[in-house]
Amino acid sequence: MASTTARIAIDAMGGDHAPDEIVAGAIRAQAELGVEVLLVGDPQAIESSLKQHTSSSQMEIVPAEDVVAMHEEPLVSLKRKPKASINVAMDLVKQKRADAVVSAGHSGAAMAAGLLRLGRLKGIDRPAIGAVFPTLVAGKPVIVLDVGANVDSRPKYLEQFAVMGSVYSQYVLGMEQPKVGLLNIGEESTKGNDLAVRTHQLLEENPRITFIGNAEGRDVLSGRFDVIVCDGFVGNVLLKFAEAVGEIVLQILREELPQGIQGQLGTALLKPNLKRIKQRIDHAEHGGGLLLGVAGVCIISHGSSQAPSIFNAIRLAKEAIDNQVLARIQSKDFQGEQQSAASTTEE
Repeated sequence: MASTTARIAIDAMGGDHAPDEIVAGAIRAQAELGVEVLLVGDPQAIESSLKQHTSSSQMEIVPAEDVVAMHEEPLVSLKRKPKASINVAMDLVKQKRADAVVSAGHSGAAMAAGLLRLGRLKGIDRPAIGAVFPTLVAGKPVIVLDVGANVDSRPKYLEQFAVMGSVYSQYVLGMEQPKVGLLNIGEESTKGNDLAVRTHQLLEENPRITFIGNAEGRDVLSGRFDVIVCDGFVGNVLLKFAEAVGEIVLQILREELPQGIQGQLGTALLKPNLKRIKQRIDHAEHGGGLLLGVAGVCIISHGSSQAPSIFNAIRLAKEAIDNQVLARIQSKDFQGEQQSAASTTEE
């Protein structure tokens, strides 16, 4: 069966640097990744951004009349603005005119639009945002979920996050038998709050995953785990903290290495190494998080995303499409085991 070119709908109006940086990242992605890009938003503003580039003649623009601003309440705004760029982008996926959505706009609006426009996958109670972090083991990333979709969670939600994260880790990140951990304050199964204790039992009993126990904060980036689950409140704090640490490390390197002639010579010699360091710890290199659990591929990028981050977000979307993440999550075996586990829990 011949492969088809992935079509990615980009919310060109979402984010602090829209539309210029969004358009720049999309142009690069279309040229280097072989994807087809649909730029959704104000045609005049998008065309103005496109004119800054010479290789943009094949970019398709899909008009949208409005945008959900960062300060607006998601559900109210989505209903009040049915032609907002994020709504139009989600509709393109629903209508099969696009295979994925990428947005650096209001993350709450992107999640709500995904749920309202696309719906949940069968057998999934709540979607989760999965973020990929580097670890101490080169070439062995860890996916953490949820990092913001659900401030409050139930044990069965975290169990579903573990299964979805395992599918992503195996088929996109290349981990043959992903090791799952539950973020907690101690290694013992009795540690933590009620949510942690009850979730630990569910994860232990689930045959669909390889659960190896609790993960403490120091374990997240150790490389011991491939998938770590937590509720969205804790996960979002962890995400923002990790991003800040990465930025601080990069800033320290910029400030300290060039000191004096010897420092400048050392910096020149270390340039390839520094580039690899940046690729491993800079959150812009990862593009954003995949909204797992909705019936469409959705990448939620940082509001401050610039062109490199948008490029990487589109790359994430393409990888999810190419590796059939949605089909694998909603496969019959997955649903059967999930429903069985849920029934056992409720009993």
